[in-house]
Amino acid sequence: MIPRYARKEAADIWSPQARFKIMFEIEAHAADKMAELGVIPKLAAQTIWEKGRDAVWDAERIDEIEREVKHDVIAFLTHVTEIVGPEARFLHQGMTSSDVNDTALAVQLSRATDLLIDDVDMVLAALKRRAFEHRLTPTVGRSHAIHAEPTTFGLKLAGHYAEFQRAKERLAMAKFEIATCAISGAVGTFANVAPEVEAHVAEQLGLAVEPVSTQVIPRDRHAAYFAALGVVASSIERLATEIRHLQRTEVLEAEEPFEV
Repeated sequence: MIPRYARKEAADIWSPQARFKIMFEIEAHAADKMAELGVIPKLAAQTIWEKGRDAVWDAERIDEIEREVKHDVIAFLTHVTEIVGPEARFLHQGMTSSDVNDTALAVQLSRATDLLIDDVDMVLAALKRRAFEHRLTPTVGRSHAIHAEPTTFGLKLAGHYAEFQRAKERLAMAKFEIATCAISGAVGTFANVAPEVEAHVAEQLGLAVEPVSTQVIPRDRHAAYFAALGVVASSIERLATEIRHLQRTEVLEAEEPFEV
C-alpha cells in the first residue's frame, strides 16, 4: 500500500510482521493439538510458544533465506527454527504450505473486514444524522442530471443510508464466506494430519473449518469476497460523486469543510 493513503490500522494488518505472527500462531496452535493427540512431545509444543509468542520476525532474514531455498514457507520455518531452536522440527508435520498461507490470508481478510464494517457504521451514523437534519430541506430532484420534481436533501441522504446498510450486510456475508481454515495436508485428504488439528486451529483463530478443500481453500470464496468489496466501493463512489457534483460552483447545493 502507498503509505500516504494507508491507514495505520489497515497497514498493520497487512504488514509482513503481522502475517508472520499469524503464520506462527497457525503452526503453534497446530502443534498444541498434535501434542494433545500424542503426535509430538508436549514439552516441544510448550517451548514453541514460550520462545515464539513474542518474537519479532525478521522479514529481511526470511527474504534472504527464501532466495536460497526458493520457498516462502520453508524460509519462514527456517527462521522460526533460528528463534525457537530444535523444538521447531516438530512444526508443520503433515501440513502443506497452503494450509498456512491460505489460513493466514483468511485471518487477515477477516480482520480487515472488521475494520471496514466499523467504518461503514460511522458513515451510517453520519448519514442518518444529516438525513433527519435535512428531512424538510428542499432541493432539486434530477433525472439524467436534468431538473425534475423537487425532493428533499434528507431523502437523498436516506437513499445513501439504505445503500450503506446493504453494504454492511454484504461485508458481513463476505467475512462469513472468507473466514475459513484449511489444515488438511498436501491434497486435502488428512492423510498425515488429523481433522482435529484443523478444528482446533480454526477455533483458536475464530475461523470456520473448510468443509471440503483440496490443496487450497476454494477460490470461489475469494472471488465472492472481492466482488462484495467491489459493490461496496461502488456505493462509496456514488456518494462521493454526488457530493462532488453538489459542490460545483454552478450548483453549490452542498459544501464540505476545508482544512488548511
